[in-house]
Amino acid sequence: MVVVQKRSLRKASGGINTSTNPKKLSQKGNNPSLTGVGKKRVRTVRTRGGNDKKGLLSTGVVNLLDPSTGKHIKAKLKAVKESKANRNYVRRNIITKGTLIETDKGLAMVTGRPGQESALNAVLQK
Repeated sequence: MVVVQKRSLRKASGGINTSTNPKKLSQKGNNPSLTGVGKKRVRTVRTRGGNDKKGLLSTGVVNLLDPSTGKHIKAKLKAVKESKANRNYVRRNIITKGTLIETDKGLAMVTGRPGQESALNAVLQK
């Protein structure tokens, strides 16, 4: 089924909004990436103008920023510890922006949006 980003077909009262406008290709959306823990997989989507958008489907490596030294390091991703977006994401190991993840260097908070970027960036928590 197609994801369409336009006004709902239901009114606030529960009635149906009828429209003479059909669905248009410019209103088409995408399903969520639900970035997981595992071997690196990237999804490429063609966007308007023939450009490409890369989204991360799963990864096992994190780009970590150590705030005490200001250096970036690569770390192995172990598991998701806490997610403000959805508590079920912790069980399913799904990573979103603001998720607290466990790495081999310690706990880190995700700063980027991995479903819309092709890398996982995080800041080491002390």
